[in-house]
Amino acid sequence: MSRHILVKSLLIVLFFLPISASALTISPTKIEVAGDPGQELIGEIEVFNEESEDKTFYSSFENFEPRGETGSPYFVGGGSGLASWMRTQESFTLKPGEKFTIPYSIKIPESATAGGYFAAIFFGTQPPATGEGSEVAIGGKVGTLVLLRVNGDIAESGGVLDFMTASSSRFYTGLPVNFSYRFNNTGADRVVPKGEVTIKNMLGMNSGALLINKNEGSVLPNSVRKFELVWAEDKPVAEDASFFAIAGYQLTNFRFGLYRAVLEASWGETTQRATASTWFVVVPWQLLSILLVLGLVMRFGLGFYNRAIIARAAKSK
Repeated sequence: MSRHILVKSLLIVLFFLPISASALTISPTKIEVAGDPGQELIGEIEVFNEESEDKTFYSSFENFEPRGETGSPYFVGGGSGLASWMRTQESFTLKPGEKFTIPYSIKIPESATAGGYFAAIFFGTQPPATGEGSEVAIGGKVGTLVLLRVNGDIAESGGVLDFMTASSSRFYTGLPVNFSYRFNNTGADRVVPKGEVTIKNMLGMNSGALLINKNEGSVLPNSVRKFELVWAEDKPVAEDASFFAIAGYQLTNFRFGLYRAVLEASWGETTQRATASTWFVVVPWQLLSILLVLGLVMRFGLGFYNRAIIARAAKSK
């Protein structure tokens, strides 16, 4: 792995730390805009210096694309595409506690094809490297994602690839039950899946419902993203919890029997839809074993008590 790729990977890690680098805070952290070919879009970003000394920050731009199924952006440079269409102030100096509103512009080329384009505006304490093949400067960087839709006839296609319980497990001793689904976007712009997972018991009654994309995460074009969901009424007990603590949680959040989970998703400007389902069984054996022991104790205790009463009555006669 070259040093250039390694340094870029380090910057990606820095980007996903809380939105503060070198004590610079920015707002918003995500910009969603749309425009026509040839149009210029203008906006503003607010930055705030939290340090106790003057700081100079430098701006830079990077395109990003999907990599893997986590939804995390992978930055690939800024020599073309959306990163090359954006402009902002090259550098600025902030006093301690000073806020500054920095304008930016996006000039969409006349030749831009309809679809989604994705980049980030970064601010860092090191000047951006210049020259062909230059390495990225090491330093703290913080940025805002820019999600641009170029208007026009945009193809929308894709859907839910699979929907299952975690690790394809079918048997649980109680809540929580973890689900995951994978969404494939083969269209030309990002999509934000919406919908619910409805959980029904063996009588067909609703037992729970989950939003399939609570944080409104995007699926970029030509990529697959995995989403994870958790069905839990209360905070789950720790994995190393005692037998009785687990049984107590099962009693408070009682679930038993066969369940079916149905995912209904919609996405895109044309409101495409997809449905998928899976099943699982909940048997809270810790709670059931305690109830069984208590039942046996009560049964035999009651029998012993009745025999004692009968024997005492017979003796008194």
